[in-house]
Amino acid sequence: MNEQADLILLELEERMIKSIDALVKEFAAIRTGRANPALLDRLLVDYWGVETPVKQVASISIPEGNQLYIKPFDKSILPKIEQAILASNLGLTPNNDGTGIRLTLPLLTQDRRKQLVKDVEKLSENAKVAVRNIRRDGNDQIKAVAATEDEEKGYLEDVQTLTDKYIKEVDKQTKIKSDDLLTI
Repeated sequence: MNEQADLILLELEERMIKSIDALVKEFAAIRTGRANPALLDRLLVDYWGVETPVKQVASISIPEGNQLYIKPFDKSILPKIEQAILASNLGLTPNNDGTGIRLTLPLLTQDRRKQLVKDVEKLSENAKVAVRNIRRDGNDQIKAVAATEDEEKGYLEDVQTLTDKYIKEVDKQTKIKSDDLLTI
């Protein structure tokens, strides 16, 4: 057994897991008609001159299935949160009640659902490309450290097995998100 090649395999698997985690985070930002605080993960607010994630300056709750309620820890930034929501591409209209902001998620039309599924498939394909790039890097590293031809062949098969495993995981996550989007 080649210890260096084993370490390469472990590193490759770790990188592939990170690719899947990144994909799942991207999927969380795509709204499904149900309220999910992850929708606001990328929303940044100007807080004392620093772009700060809204979840660090406010609590986010789900009072109803299709609503989010943002209650800032410091009420003075309420207008800034409202501006950030309007400037974002969330397509939501904030309703400021003086102590917090209520966001009501409109029901998705069938056309919008189909468009969101296309977006999910695009993200999925990008994740597959990332996994394949990791495979390519791994193959190059294995070829550089393998002592014998048989050893190299065995490790390259291991890299391909890992790749197949994580491509299937991308497909699984894509199906879960697509089904979620198409469910009314």
